[in-house]
Amino acid sequence: MKILVSLLLSACVFTGANAKGLDPTYLRCEYKVNPVTDQKSPRLSWELQSGENNQVQTAYQILVASTPENLTEAKADLWNTNKTNGRATYQIEYKGKPLSSRTICYWKVRSWDKNGVPGKWSDAASWEMGLLAKNEWKADWIGLDLDHLGKGKIYHLPPAPYLRKQVVIKKGLKKARLYVTALGLYEFQINGKKAGDAFLTPGWTDYDKRVYYQTYDVTSDLKPGENALASQLSYGWYAGYLGYSLLVQNPVVRAFYGKVPLLKAQLEVEYSDGTKESFMTDQTWKASTGAILESDLLNGETYDARLEPTGWNKGGFDDSKWEKAQVFADKPERLIQVYPGPPVKVTQTLEVKTIADRPGGSYIFDMGQNFAGIVGIKVKGAAGDTIRLRFGEKLHPDGRLMTENLRMARATDTYILKGDPQGETWEPQFTFHGFQYVELAGLGYKPGKDAILGLVIGSDTPKTGSFETDNAMVNQLYSNIDWTQRANYIDIPTDCPQRDERIGWTGDAQVYAKSATFNRDVASFFTKWVVDLNDAQRKDGSYPVYAPAPDLRKSDTFSPGWMEAGIICPYQIYRAYGDTRMISEGWPAMSRFMDFLEKRSKGGYVFKENAFADIDPKGGFGDWLSFGKKTPPDMLASFYYAYCADLMAEMAGAVNNQKDFQKYTQIGAKVRKAVLAHYSDASGKFKTDAKAYGNGAGYVDGALGFTGHTQTAYANAIYMKIIDKSQTKKSGDFLVALLKENGNKLGTGFLGAKPLLPALSATGNTDLAYRLFLSKEFPSWGFEVEQGSTTIWERWDSFTKEDGFKYNAAMNSFSHYAFGAVCEWMFGNAAGIQATQPGFATFDIKPEIAPDGMGKEGINHLKASLVTMNGKVVSEWERGNSGLNLKVNVPVNTVARIHIPSEKSQQILANKENISKSKSVKLIGTENGHTIVEAGSGSYEFVVK
Repeated sequence: MKILVSLLLSACVFTGANAKGLDPTYLRCEYKVNPVTDQKSPRLSWELQSGENNQVQTAYQILVASTPENLTEAKADLWNTNKTNGRATYQIEYKGKPLSSRTICYWKVRSWDKNGVPGKWSDAASWEMGLLAKNEWKADWIGLDLDHLGKGKIYHLPPAPYLRKQVVIKKGLKKARLYVTALGLYEFQINGKKAGDAFLTPGWTDYDKRVYYQTYDVTSDLKPGENALASQLSYGWYAGYLGYSLLVQNPVVRAFYGKVPLLKAQLEVEYSDGTKESFMTDQTWKASTGAILESDLLNGETYDARLEPTGWNKGGFDDSKWEKAQVFADKPERLIQVYPGPPVKVTQTLEVKTIADRPGGSYIFDMGQNFAGIVGIKVKGAAGDTIRLRFGEKLHPDGRLMTENLRMARATDTYILKGDPQGETWEPQFTFHGFQYVELAGLGYKPGKDAILGLVIGSDTPKTGSFETDNAMVNQLYSNIDWTQRANYIDIPTDCPQRDERIGWTGDAQVYAKSATFNRDVASFFTKWVVDLNDAQRKDGSYPVYAPAPDLRKSDTFSPGWMEAGIICPYQIYRAYGDTRMISEGWPAMSRFMDFLEKRSKGGYVFKENAFADIDPKGGFGDWLSFGKKTPPDMLASFYYAYCADLMAEMAGAVNNQKDFQKYTQIGAKVRKAVLAHYSDASGKFKTDAKAYGNGAGYVDGALGFTGHTQTAYANAIYMKIIDKSQTKKSGDFLVALLKENGNKLGTGFLGAKPLLPALSATGNTDLAYRLFLSKEFPSWGFEVEQGSTTIWERWDSFTKEDGFKYNAAMNSFSHYAFGAVCEWMFGNAAGIQATQPGFATFDIKPEIAPDGMGKEGINHLKASLVTMNGKVVSEWERGNSGLNLKVNVPVNTVARIHIPSEKSQQILANKENISKSKSVKLIGTENGHTIVEAGSGSYEFVVK
């Protein structure tokens, strides 16, 4: 903190004296704009703007009031911080009057600048308190058991329950809130209008422990007199098919939590005379079936438009022939909480690029982009005509839809027409698919492109990053990374959106977590999923291989490189957003995991060969999909042990837990000592007792043999700082030698690909890092782009133009973000954007310039940006005939150290002034071929001649 203060003070030294004030913008509560929350001390944040360089906040004042009229210094009745000294603009906990359920809080803020001048008040923002105690839920769980109506030899898919209730609203309506959740999935309508625009609500949790609810302002949807409340339910993650359980013939393949989807809802109405009224789900609701004959996340939806009860969701409908809704008992221990993540929504629409005729009268529509979502259709036909939609990521060479990689996921939507001569439109409500191509069959005429519209679905994580260069392949690669993240961040971080899996694999999540923070604002997304992860923690303290975690396969327990997500993901959210609440709330779980590791090592602080032979697969998944001899999974487990101890020490320091800071600092040192003693020789070369693994039976790719001398071993050792600083160069040399032996091609899998390029850069081998990054030969990121990919693949060899899918078609996911973790190097090294304090309060701009002389295959211009908690950071460099041009944007209230690549003989201009005489930046010195300056907020241009 002392360093931070000194940086800020020095930033102020070289500025002008005239202040123009600070303008607070983008006010958020719990990372969201005007949310509903059940956090009793919600956290507030804002960004600052200023027309003047080198601006910092020296104090702030927050007002919180119960009405807009009270939002003044004289009347603020909930909280007035008065002038509070400090720089904080985020993670500020509300500390006003205790807040009760349903309270709407209005707030605004102002900031004092570096000269002590207060800026103007922000516009007002708000947050609303949800239902803070479970006993405030008076509604029952209701549903209709239709399980016996499921039919089919392979899939048991019952129809969707329809529920309704008519209520009378009196005149003088002032305010109405709908609180609603489901065990399963729901859509809720009032007078025929859907509440909100979220999809797949209420999300996936361990439903035995907690379920989330949504809150909707439905004041404008109600009218005096009769109103219809209506809902459709689906089986979703609660009662539907999950993952590969059907594929592996697990004893349970569906209905892991329960077989009947249930609704709980209460509509609370307040009138202008002060009276209140509540309407809730109970035994007086009516239930029936309708047009949704089948609905499943993996298998798709079947809708018979002839069976839709006309007007069932509006007032005046005759429901006398409907059954009484069934009431189901609650689990007393189950929590009901406000959904903390970003809603899953339709975030974009995609139009059809081309249509191809297929034999038999079907058509294949190419959407031009692999994505996760659904399609809306617009068709005409006779009553009973059946439209079948199948989905695939690729086509076979003969133009057929490639569906082998879907495995046991039917992934088929069916629409049966009612025969409207004006045409019919439809889109499924309770499923999603991963696809680029749609096969439409059953239409009696040749459709136009407008017959299908792609609806992109994903968690609505705001885009915060951009990355563009003068290299078309790299630009496509970045697009592929972002699209793959969007396709797999759907309530939880899934591995893939297309096949019979779509589960929150922890290995994928942890290797990619930091990359995710460069592309999108994933703070609230991980706020939700880390709870899922902690809920899924095993009794022995280990974290599972996926979360939420029902037993999809008996052998799915834990795995080194996967289970560490419970430490790594909270750490990355802390670093990116300055979030210490996630640390504090998760500390007991994280500590239990560290205790598990210590117990597992039997006090030796290292995992020797076969230390994880008791799990299945033996040793865990290891460096999944690597080439050549395998890196010992026990060695990697030992590396992760040290790495997690380091992260725990840093996080303990962040929450002022000195006892645990010292504890984990010591454990980290003990693990390193034990690891190096066991797994390295006197020359610093990594080794293993390969004989201990025998013929490798039971290990992933164990028949290939094991060696400690691998790209993955050195990449991880350098990245995780397992080795002493004095040995770093030697490890880098070993890594370079291994790459050269392999024809300058990577051989890394899921656990080795992420640290590979950062390790090369850290050991002075940036040119080689770039050559791997820019390569288009197999295996490489560029190879995928050259094969026409629009997303990141699970396997380096998923498809080739020459050989198609011959490398195991059923195990090819073409939307799998793990190898997209190269994004971390793209932003952190190529663009050089590196946080030196959590939340980017201070940061480095240290771009690594691509090697010259590669022409169109290289990079001569790169621009990256990232919207941090403080605002937008930009790093842009361009190499020309006259030298290097570097442009940087530093947000208000932050300080950057800018490392300008330069030789001593080169002249440097800073905003057109000689850098040694510049008034806009402070010259710090030179180091390792860089001139270093310190800069406060503003835009800067450096020219190296």
